[in-house]
Amino acid sequence: MTLDGWQEKYLEILKEFNYDRSSEIKSAKILDSILKIKFGTDVLERKIKNKTVFVIGAGPSLIASLPYLKKFKNITKIVADGATQAMLENEIIPDIIVTDLDGNMESLKKASETGSIMIVHAHGDNIRRLPHAISFRYCIGTTEDRPSGKIRNFGGFTDGDRCVFLANHFGASKIIMIGMDFGIHIGKYSKVGIYNKPIKIKKLRRGKSLLEWLASKSNIDLYTTSQSISGFKDVKLADLQRLVRQ
Repeated sequence: MTLDGWQEKYLEILKEFNYDRSSEIKSAKILDSILKIKFGTDVLERKIKNKTVFVIGAGPSLIASLPYLKKFKNITKIVADGATQAMLENEIIPDIIVTDLDGNMESLKKASETGSIMIVHAHGDNIRRLPHAISFRYCIGTTEDRPSGKIRNFGGFTDGDRCVFLANHFGASKIIMIGMDFGIHIGKYSKVGIYNKPIKIKKLRRGKSLLEWLASKSNIDLYTTSQSISGFKDVKLADLQRLVRQ
C-alpha cells in the first residue's frame, strides 16, 4: 500500500517541476510491459523488516564514508543509483539498488549480476533507458503515480529519498543515511555526463523536504551521518559501530 498522503505530495512535484503526468503514466506502463516476471517483494521484507538498514547516497560525503562502510559485512545496504559505482570499486555489494537508470550502467549491470535487487523507477523522461531493465536478474518496477500491474509505489522522488521510503515501507528498525547530503555540491558519483545543476539542486531540495515529511509520519529510528535533516538524529561515522549494536 502506498504511504498515506503521498498522492498530494506527488501532485506538488508535478506542479513544481512542470512534469507531464501522462508521460509518467506512459513510462510506468512501458516498464510494466518490459518486466516479464512479477518479482515478489517478500525478499525485500526479509532483508529490511526489523533490521538496521544503511541507505547510501552519492553525495560529496560518500567518499569519506567508504572506509567505514567496508567494516559492515552483514548490514542491509540500500544504495542510490550513482553510489553503486563507488560501492563496487570498494568491493561492497549492495543488497538493493534504487535507480532511474541515469547512473553508470556498467556498474548497475555488474551489481545485478552479483545478486543486487534492482528497484527501477519509471518517470516521464527516462522511457528510452527503461529497456536496460531487461538485463537485470532481480528487478522490481516503481512509479510515483498509482501502482498497477507489476509496478509498485513505495513513495519518494529522487533515487536517494526513494531508498529511505523503501526502507520505511518494509519496516526497518533503524535507517541510517550515509552519503546523503542534499546540499549545493554534487558528488563525483552522483551524475553521469552532462546535467542541469540548478535542476539537480532543486530536486535534492525537494527530496530533503520529502524526508522531513516522512520523518513526521514514521515511527522508525532515523539517523544521518551527513547534512542535518529535521526528524533525523545526527550521528558520526566513528559512532556507527556503537549505533548498530544498540
